[in-house]
Amino acid sequence: METLTAVDALARFGHALSDPIRSRILVELSSGPAYPAELSEMLDVTRQRMSNHLACLRGCGLVVVAHEGRRVRYELADKRMAHALSDLLGVVLVTDPEHEMGDESV
Repeated sequence: METLTAVDALARFGHALSDPIRSRILVELSSGPAYPAELSEMLDVTRQRMSNHLACLRGCGLVVVAHEGRRVRYELADKRMAHALSDLLGVVLVTDPEHEMGDESV
């Protein structure tokens, strides 16, 4: 049962990273908390689209909301995730330049 839980957690993380906007949100939040309006501007997406992506990340358990009066601030659910994202970026950046995303032959 524990393995299933670990696999499910990885699947959720993979789902979150499968969208470029959600990946960028996680990278931004690895530097520290941010407000949805700030993230919308930084990533050049509408506030509605940002809201949908943040809801997905919250549903996956990767980000949490901190209420500040009428405003909400988002941050990574676990501080260790910033380190994990940094490590993952280091691995992903060392890829085969000949391989194209979506190449079905692999």
